[in-house]
Amino acid sequence: MSAPAPSPLAIVDVDPDRAPARQDEVLTEAALAFVAELHERFTARRDELLARRAERRAEIARTSTLDFLPETAHVRDGDWQVAPAPAALEDRRVEITGPTDRKMTINALNSGARVWLADFEDASAPTWANVVDGQANLIDAYERRIDFTDARGKSYALRPAEELATVVMRPRGWHLDERHLQVRGRAVPGALVDFGLYFFHNAQRLLDLGKGPYFYLPKTESHLEARLWNDIFVFAQSYVGIPRGTVRATVLIETITAAYEMEEILYELREHASGLNAGRWDYLFSIVKNFRDGGEKFVLPDRNAVTMTAPFMRAYTELLVRTCHKRGAHAIGGMAAFIPNRRDPEANERALWKVRNDKEREAGDGFDGSWVAHPDLVPVARASFDAVLGDRPNQKDRMREDVRVSAADLIAIDSLDARPTYQGLVDAVQVGIRYIEAWLRGLGAVAIFGLMEDAATAEISRSQIWQWVDAGVVFENGQRATAELVREVAARELAAVRAEAGEEAFASGQWQQAHDLLLRVSLDRDYADFLTLPAYELLR
Repeated sequence: MSAPAPSPLAIVDVDPDRAPARQDEVLTEAALAFVAELHERFTARRDELLARRAERRAEIARTSTLDFLPETAHVRDGDWQVAPAPAALEDRRVEITGPTDRKMTINALNSGARVWLADFEDASAPTWANVVDGQANLIDAYERRIDFTDARGKSYALRPAEELATVVMRPRGWHLDERHLQVRGRAVPGALVDFGLYFFHNAQRLLDLGKGPYFYLPKTESHLEARLWNDIFVFAQSYVGIPRGTVRATVLIETITAAYEMEEILYELREHASGLNAGRWDYLFSIVKNFRDGGEKFVLPDRNAVTMTAPFMRAYTELLVRTCHKRGAHAIGGMAAFIPNRRDPEANERALWKVRNDKEREAGDGFDGSWVAHPDLVPVARASFDAVLGDRPNQKDRMREDVRVSAADLIAIDSLDARPTYQGLVDAVQVGIRYIEAWLRGLGAVAIFGLMEDAATAEISRSQIWQWVDAGVVFENGQRATAELVREVAARELAAVRAEAGEEAFASGQWQQAHDLLLRVSLDRDYADFLTLPAYELLR
């Protein structure tokens, strides 16, 4: 490892009396020097790529279309493969997702899933305590010195090493900065903070355990962004002195622009790539964001009406499987967000039935694994994939050469026979307010109305409200989507929450802020690229 120079990185806006207890252990001088080096080498390129996103969005606004890139046809036509999967990532039939708080860390590792997506992104509100404590919890897990006792006295501890899930860590997206860490007065991108601290502390630990530093890369919009990550991996491996190619990355194809560059994304990361994942809610949010000027044919119906069997969603997922298997990569399916209800057998069976159908469809389509949000769903998803895979670790040999997807198929939103409903508006307002309120209190994964929701939920909720108002959608009850109607619905929801929670609990929460922020990002003419940007300014 290179000897670090004194770090120019400063910890700011952190009250020493309220700093996380493990801050000094995580933010060592050597770790800060590494994060500062990442920042000085790569943040300028990050800035350029964010500007490029804006340029591409403007082009979509002008043309209302997307196509596969002519300048990268040679990549799509070329004969190449990604690096072989390491043993720890060969079988990924069930993956559980969740934040890195202490209890979740233990439960996810013990869940029976093959992989745990340890999430610093959509399932984690980036309070300073969550950022630091999450890193400490992962270090403790690898050192097997993690335990937890809840308020009821129930204790949690790790199972034997051979029974634990393999960790694939997800840093924040490129758009978010970490205001508490600055280099020469400039905030460091949250992605570099999360990646840098995790990689620096754990790369060698993981190799010693027979695994490696594995990552999920969120909200990627182009192959050039994948190229940046690849350059970061090359530098980081050299910096700490581990073999090039040790890192493995799975990219979430959760933006509409990335769907047109799947092969190019794998190509840029090919020595570090392990797969692609189909991220449903962020994908729909990205469609609204990019095609919000495109007129009625791009108006999405209620989010629960956009199932994975919708023609444009089928095109997306089948193209993903074909692309991954053509290049020797894993294809990982989307989230089963249903939460089992042990107190209501009928509701529980309905939830399990939905999950079973979803996972059977994915396994039948050729996916090599899929996500769940709750440990009780691990056996359900595993049974669906076991039925197809048997003793095989994956089905990458299933090439799906029958799949033919055109550029137009991916944005054929009007092929879905469904319309927005008034109840869909009510649901979007209710879920949006309830999720944002929890996020502002530091909770990123929240159970709401039987579903485990994360930041992607709030994004699609507010984006649909914005789109329906902008398009002047007329609901089945004859009411038109207007700003006034949204405000009426939001006011009723706030009153309902107050009555439900009681005055004391309501006052101690962040309900008014959540209500105001949802209306702001749903109704402002200047559409915010990400709800989490203005929300982060309110987070403490």
